[in-house]
Amino acid sequence: MSEVLAARPAEEPDLALARDGDDAAFTRLVGPLRRELHAHCYRMLGSTHDADDALQDALLRAWRGLARFEGRSSLRSWLYTVATRTCLDTVATRGRRALPVDLGPSSEHAVVGDSPLTEVAWLGPYPDTDPGAGYERREAVELAFIAALQHLPGNQRAALLLFEVLGFSAAEIADMMATTTASVNSALARARRVVAEKVPERGGQRPLREVDDARVREIVTGYSSALERGDAAALVALLTEDVTWSMPPMPCWYRGVDAVMDFATRIPLGSCGAWKHLPTSGNGQPAVACYLWKEEEGVFRAWAVNVLTLRGDRISDVTSFIGREHFEAFGLPLSLS
Repeated sequence: MSEVLAARPAEEPDLALARDGDDAAFTRLVGPLRRELHAHCYRMLGSTHDADDALQDALLRAWRGLARFEGRSSLRSWLYTVATRTCLDTVATRGRRALPVDLGPSSEHAVVGDSPLTEVAWLGPYPDTDPGAGYERREAVELAFIAALQHLPGNQRAALLLFEVLGFSAAEIADMMATTTASVNSALARARRVVAEKVPERGGQRPLREVDDARVREIVTGYSSALERGDAAALVALLTEDVTWSMPPMPCWYRGVDAVMDFATRIPLGSCGAWKHLPTSGNGQPAVACYLWKEEEGVFRAWAVNVLTLRGDRISDVTSFIGREHFEAFGLPLSLS
């Protein structure tokens, strides 16, 4: 990682200007790095909203402390240090985010009238602004991986991300986190064990690589069409036998095709009303934006962003993130006619 080991000459003119208080020069410096820094903050915190706040705070800290940047490492490395420490402060005060599977066992039958659990800090989805990104980058924000990271203490989470995802060395991470290389290696070993337990086949995108893009589009279209037509048979044909369906902030969740179909036929296919859908992408996975008909308004209103996990050419997990705030983060319309 040569760009981490030495300052880039191209940065030097703007660095000099920024140190003298030129905020436009600072904006030019950090602009190319904003997206990857934001993704790092999301991996650390499990929330797009928290990532927005952490990145803003980190860049403010970097701007105020730029005079202390001596250029012995790259600006990128230094900004990751600032962003990581900012996220660790947030982790220390807010704890980890959860999915319904973290709270208790699955329900065997549809729970009618399930209420949002507002006291839980829920994991959120991450919008894909670069659908052409390679599989490795997509795996780094995969939902199962982000959920597994939430089970790690902040220092282990940071060490794993900086080493495995971003490619920093253990010695560099020790400098970034103000600790020793031995401590970093110990944190890495513990973090790997937990992630391996939570995500035995790390990278749900690996099976996805075996499914061509046309087939993925067919699955998304078939899923959307089945919900819009109320076609239970078409929906079940797309699911694995051990499929799960969860709907944060609702605490109940379902495992197995029988439980999932009992839920689906009684609630989204049965009692909710008419749906419209838009294909999208979240967490490096196919996703569907779901809109529910509101008779009194005469429009379909934003309801949930469903992130689909595929195993082969079947859907193994549906995570329905309920709330219009997710549509805003994804840049999706809040209503459809």
